Formats: sequence, structure tokens, C-alpha cells
Amino acid sequence: MNWEQLLSLKRQGDTSKRLRVEQDDTRLGFEVDYDRIIFSAAFRSLQDKTQVIPLSKTDFVHTRLTHSLEVSVVGRSLGRLVGKKIIEKYPYLKEVHGYHMNDFGAIVAAASLAHDIGNPPFGHSGEKAIGEYFSIGKGQKYKDHLKAKQWQDLIDFEGNANGFSVLTASRPGIEGGLRISYATLGAFMKYPKESLPKKPTNNIADKKYGFFQTDKAFFEEVAEDMGMIANKTGEDIGFERHPLAYLVEAADDICYTIIDFEDGINLGLVSEDYALEYLIKLVQNNIGGTKYNNLQTKEDRISYLRALAINSLINDAVDVFIENEEAILAGQFPFALTDKSKYKAQMNDIIKLSVDKIYQSREVIEKEIVGYEIIQTLLDKFITAFNNKYEGKASNYDNLILKMLPEKHHLEKTNLYERLLHICHYVSLLTDGNALELFETINGRKSN
Repeated sequence: MNWEQLLSLKRQGDTSKRLRVEQDDTRLGFEVDYDRIIFSAAFRSLQDKTQVIPLSKTDFVHTRLTHSLEVSVVGRSLGRLVGKKIIEKYPYLKEVHGYHMNDFGAIVAAASLAHDIGNPPFGHSGEKAIGEYFSIGKGQKYKDHLKAKQWQDLIDFEGNANGFSVLTASRPGIEGGLRISYATLGAFMKYPKESLPKKPTNNIADKKYGFFQTDKAFFEEVAEDMGMIANKTGEDIGFERHPLAYLVEAADDICYTIIDFEDGINLGLVSEDYALEYLIKLVQNNIGGTKYNNLQTKEDRISYLRALAINSLINDAVDVFIENEEAILAGQFPFALTDKSKYKAQMNDIIKLSVDKIYQSREVIEKEIVGYEIIQTLLDKFITAFNNKYEGKASNYDNLILKMLPEKHHLEKTNLYERLLHICHYVSLLTDGNALELFETINGRKSN
């Protein structure tokens, strides 16, 4: 892979190449990506979607929106620091093509901003709830009517693949979705493969999948246009990662490791003594003893350590990327950057404590159970009504259910797989609050 091709400004539907040297620096294409994402309805809905603590009304707990904004800030720093070193190593990128270090920051920031845009309500259990509706729930009856990869898309419903669809799928009058640049889409695509074969190797790019069968053709177009390296044979589609996808992943890893931990501390799920013991290991070379000792509140002390910890992890991830840049370009780096971090053991300790104290806390488990019931009920009601309407046997109740669908979701889908995926997509874009309200209405529990 080569950087000039990877830093593509092309958008879906373009018929000619967009050159960096011809870009207006006051409205750079990669920054337009960021703007389009942040003004999208799908991004706004993240303000009422769970990060860790579902349906929490606590002020200082992160939602998907605040998490995504923080990941984009960390991603921008990672991108700029890497971009500075890449431009120094390959000066022709600036001298001939007009690229700047901030371009790398803008690409990674935009992709990081969108990294959770396809995630369903109620945290990661939302993905599992959708998948299990088909694998062990009422949706099992559709298996024999679908191809293997179509079925796998449903039983392993994946927020990353759904996010690619949010960013790129056309609908009447809206060609190409948000029309994001190929470079930003490449950085977004952490798992550039289809749902089967499942985890064929230990390569980090094969851990999950990145697109539904409906989006396969455009995914291939984007990957091939940027010269991403194909790594599957026969009819299976898969590629080595776009290099900047490693930075998006690192930004997410850094934020959820440190900031979910901070949420747990502020909620009282993790004691301050524990927190200090774990965070000090990340920041012991940078901590200012006098400043730290002058901080009067737990919140201020933890905030200070969090900032230092994130800075340490950013600089380390940049070092790992640059040390392995040639292997990454050759498609020969099958790891996450944090896998090779000098702080890997400390990060693993924090994640283990977070799992024990936060992710498995009673509040989280109770709300995830509620989320399962809500999501699977909504799927069943809407899928049944949508299919009955297509088959010309919709009851009055089915028609009433379908009137709850927003206008933009009233689309004709003649293919069963596309109908099922369409309803999954609709439910996935609901906020926690929307989903709960709709569930209560359907079950006759809503009070005015």
C-alpha cells in the first residue's frame, strides 16, 4: 500500500480524482467528513445510547456520544503525531501532493467520531440481543430462506458493519449516504472482511466483520480504489487494514480503558485507592507530585491522572505505529497497536478490574436484561408486520405497527434478507429512550 493512494479524497459517485493540492484549506475534504458525521441524525442519537451504564441518569457517566467525541479527540492527536513523522519520512507527500500532517489528524478524527455510529441501544448487549433473536429466538425460522453469509450477518449482528451502512447506504434522493471520503471510510473499517469465514486467522483484522452483504460491492470498490491488500481467496472478500484504522482502534482502546475506568470510580464501583494504584503505573514517569498533592477532590485527582495516562498511551501508540509502519503498509502487522504497547500489562490490569467491578456490576446486568427484552420484542413486532405487508396479508395491527416506522424507513424491500436487515437497522438506530418508549407503547404500558 502507498500513502498517496490511501489518503484518497474520493467520494461515492465521483467521476474524477480529487487532488489534495487543489483543496481549499479553509474547507478541507477530510474536515467535511467530520462535519457531515456530527450533523447526522445517527450521530445525534448517540447522546441517548449507553456506553457502559445503560439507561443511567448520572451526570458524569459517559454516553456513546461523549465517548465518541473523546475518541475523536484522541484520534486527532494520534493522527497528527503520526502524520508529522510520515511527512518527514516521505516529503514528496507534501512537496508534490500537498498533504499536511493535520490531514492525518482530520481523517482519524472523523473515522473515530463515527466508530460507534452503528451500535444498537443498550451497549454491546444490544448487538447480542439482535443476533440471538435470529440464532436462538423467534427469528430462527428465517434461516432456511437465506444464504450462509446473509444468515451470519444476522446472527452475528455487528455494529461496525452497521456503521459502514449508516455512512454509505443510499436511499431515495440520497445517493451514497453521507458521502464520506474513501480515506475516512478506510480508517473506519477496522474489520475489512465479510461475516464468513468467521475469525479465519488470529489477524486483528479478522476478529469481526465490517460490512453486510448489501454493502459488499461498494466496500470492495473503496478498498480496491485505495490499494488495500486482499487477503482472502475464492468467493470470500477480505483485506488487510487501511493503516489509519490502527489509530482509530488505538484511540478507542485508550478511551474505553481509561475513561470507562474513570466512570466506575466516579460511580463508586471502583475505590479511589484501587484507581490510584492502577493509574500511577501508567503515569509514574510524568506525574507532578506537587500539583497532584495540591488537588483537593477525588474527581480532580482522578481527572489529572486520566489526562496523564491518556497522554502516555497516545505517545506509546505513535511509537509502535512508526516502528512498524513498513510492515503495516505491507499488510504484515496482524496486531492492535496496544498489543505491542509497553503498557499492555497495565492496560490489561485496568480492563480486568473494570470487567469485575463495572461491566459485571448489578446495575449494568439489570439494564442489559431489560435491553434484551426491549430489542427482541421490537424486532419481532416490526419484522412480522413488514413481512406480512410484503406478502399482502398484513392485519390491522400490523398496519398500526408499521405506522410507528419513521417515513424514511418506509421502503420497498422485495428480498427477505434485505427486509430483515432493514428492520435490524431501524431498531439499531433507536436510542435507549426511544426503544424503551416504543416498547412500552406496543405493550400498552405507556402513560401520558
